[in-house]
Amino acid sequence: MAPIDTRIFLTGATGYLGGSVLSRLIEHPTYEHTEIWVLIRPSKEGKIPAFRSLGVKTVLGTYDDLDLLEDQAAHADIVFACADADNLPGAQAILKGMRKKHERTGVQPLLIHTSGTGEQGYPLYKVKGVPNEPSGVLIDDAKGLHSTDIIYDDMNPDQIHSLPPTQPHRNVDLAVLKADRDHDIKSYIILPSTVYSHAKTKLVALGVQNPRSIQIPMLIHAGLLKGQGGVVGNGENIWPNVHIDDVSDLFVVVYENALSGRAAHGREGFYFGENGEHKVYDVSKAIAQALYELGKGRSPEPEPFTQEDYEHFGRRNLEYLGTNSRCRGRRGRLLGWKPKYTTEDMFKGIKFEAEYVIQHEEA
Repeated sequence: MAPIDTRIFLTGATGYLGGSVLSRLIEHPTYEHTEIWVLIRPSKEGKIPAFRSLGVKTVLGTYDDLDLLEDQAAHADIVFACADADNLPGAQAILKGMRKKHERTGVQPLLIHTSGTGEQGYPLYKVKGVPNEPSGVLIDDAKGLHSTDIIYDDMNPDQIHSLPPTQPHRNVDLAVLKADRDHDIKSYIILPSTVYSHAKTKLVALGVQNPRSIQIPMLIHAGLLKGQGGVVGNGENIWPNVHIDDVSDLFVVVYENALSGRAAHGREGFYFGENGEHKVYDVSKAIAQALYELGKGRSPEPEPFTQEDYEHFGRRNLEYLGTNSRCRGRRGRLLGWKPKYTTEDMFKGIKFEAEYVIQHEEA
């Protein structure tokens, strides 16, 4: 057996994004010399043998188990935080453990922390089979009535740091940045946008990873409840998007460049995951067309959600789908990130996504 040089602690291993990142790490050339520990909720205990079959070690717990998080982080050289981006006590426990690691060894451990431009923030309506995810740090309150000319650039740290601390999970990001500023850690904050397509990983094949995203399935589910593809306001709001494989690659690129010391960290260590953008009306229209063709909608044209729809599906959920979130991810590209999939690929997959949601709603 090869000697172990690095210990990684990863949260969110059964999730859509965290499971995809873990799969990349298992396939990475460094895995031979790496010991990976993942946090598994007690309700997922039955999945542990699948992780063990891949050589991944597990610890049972949640983000409420602060002592456990601190202990795991205190023994890790690298932490991938891929879950619960709004849980400040959990983040603080991880940071406390990483500070202990630094004090004990004199080496700053690396934290690759998942935030989000929009898809990961508020607790949202639970689509069957899809865990709640939050919304994100760049969103506004457009309610689908207008777009925005504000485009955040991850090469412009002054612009990013002008965001108020009241933005969704900004308080966690600020805690992470302080730990970097105090030289306890080196932090790399990755902000995925609208992540789309089904994950196709070893963990999905083993039945331990959620394969689905959130935003587009949410809009499909809202249309099914309405009996017609719908749109929030006028659908004028704009979102960036990124394929699950491409954003997983971004995590790996940041990881590799963090190991070599090339990746910027701390105040300049923000990495947006995007490869194009879309007007949400166009997504609503594609969903309406798909539901119509599948016999689940009255018209191929989207209809505005009504007050009754807001009450049925949840006002906060639909208003979230009417926000703007625009960004440009240049920093990862400068490190060698080369996303392959485009907005056109996202639209090509919408009918399949609708079929999948319908199938699982009726199951």
